Amino acid sequence: MQGGNVTTPFGRRSMTLGMLASQYMSRDIAPETSADKWKLFRALCEAKPRLGISERALSVMNALLSFYPETTLSEENGLIVFPSNMQLSLRAHGMAEATLRRHIAALVDAGLLSRRDSPNGKRYARKDGAGSIDEAYGFSLAPLLSRAREIEQMAAEIEMERLRLRRLRERFTICRRDIGKLIEVALDQGVRGDWQAIHEHYRSLVVSIPRVATATAIAPILEELEMLREEVSNLLEMRVKSQNLSGNPDQTERHKQNSNPESSYELEPSSRNELGAKPSKTAVPPSEPMKAFPLGMVMQACPTIADYGPGGTIGSWRDLMQAAVVVRTTLAVSPSAYEDACETMGPENAAVVMACILERAGHINSAGGYLRDLTARARRGEFSLGPVLMALLRSRGGDHRIAS
Repeated sequence: MQGGNVTTPFGRRSMTLGMLASQYMSRDIAPETSADKWKLFRALCEAKPRLGISERALSVMNALLSFYPETTLSEENGLIVFPSNMQLSLRAHGMAEATLRRHIAALVDAGLLSRRDSPNGKRYARKDGAGSIDEAYGFSLAPLLSRAREIEQMAAEIEMERLRLRRLRERFTICRRDIGKLIEVALDQGVRGDWQAIHEHYRSLVVSIPRVATATAIAPILEELEMLREEVSNLLEMRVKSQNLSGNPDQTERHKQNSNPESSYELEPSSRNELGAKPSKTAVPPSEPMKAFPLGMVMQACPTIADYGPGGTIGSWRDLMQAAVVVRTTLAVSPSAYEDACETMGPENAAVVMACILERAGHINSAGGYLRDLTARARRGEFSLGPVLMALLRSRGGDHRIAS
C-alpha cells in the first residue's frame, strides 16, 4: 500500500511543485474510488490533446498498466507497479531506455504518474509473512486514479466536439452542393441577378475553410453560407412565382433533359456533325436570344483564351471576339461554322463558346463538328452557356471540399 508521506526522487532528479501536487491529489482519493484500468486508458487516449501528452507517452502508460495485476484500479489493490527498465522497454515495443525515461518524465509532469523511489533507486516490493505486498517502490498510478473523473469528462467533451464537427461538415457539404446547383439553374434559366458576384462570394466562403477545420472555425462560415443559400433560393422563388407554369408538361420535361449541364458540356460530335456538315433546315428558332454572361466570369472560367488576345490579354468583349477568331483558325474550325454560330448565338456568345472549346480542346475530337452541334442545339433552344461555364469554374477549383 502507498504511504501517506511525501516522497522525493532518487539521485540528481530534483523535486518539483508538479510532483508535490500529484502526491497531494493522490492522498485525497476516497477509499471506495476505483476504475477499470483499460476503460480509463481509452478515455486517456481520447483526452490526449488536452493533457498535452504524446502517443509514445501513452504507449509507456499502456505498458505500466499491463504490470498492474488487477483490472480494477483501487487503493485496496495497491497502486504501485515496479517493473525493471528492461521489462518496461519490452512491453513498450522495444522503446530505447533514454526515450523511455523521457516519456515517463512527461507522464509525471502531466500529473498522471508519480515516482515512489526506494533508498537506492531500485524498483521492488517487500512482502509480509502472509505473502502480501507490504511496501513497494516504483511508479504510482494513484494520480491517474485520482483524475479518473476529470479524464473521462475530457474524453466525453472531445467526443461531443467530434460529433458536432461531423454534423457541421455534413451540413456544409449539403449547403455547398445546394448553392452550386441553384446557381446553375439560375444561369441556365436566365434569372435576373448579379450571379457573378454571388458565385464569387460563394467561392470565397468555400475556400476560407482551413485545411484542419474545427467546429469553432466552420460554424460562422456555415451560417453565412446558409444565408447565401436562402438569398439564392428567394431569387429563384420570385422567378418561379412570376413564371407562367401552365405550359405543356412534355415540353417542360424535354427542356429539363436538354438543360443537363453534363450532356451539353461533355457531348462529343457524332459523325454527321463533323467539320463541313450542314445544320438542319427544319430546326425551330429559339423564342428568345441566348443570355449573355459577364466578361469577368467568362475569363475566370476560360483563362487560356487570354493568350490569344491582343498583347496576350483580354480587357473587353472586342478583345475576346478577336481572340476567338484566332482560336478558330488554331483549332481548324471552318469560317462557315463560326459564322453560323455568330448568327445563331450572337458574336459575344459565339466567342465565349470558342473559349470553352479551347479549354476542353484535349477532350474534343473535332472542334468544328462540336461547334456545329452546339449551334444546332442553340437554334432549337436546347443549349445554354450557364452550365458550361459553371462546370469549367468547378474544374478550376471553384468548389473545393473541407479538410478532414
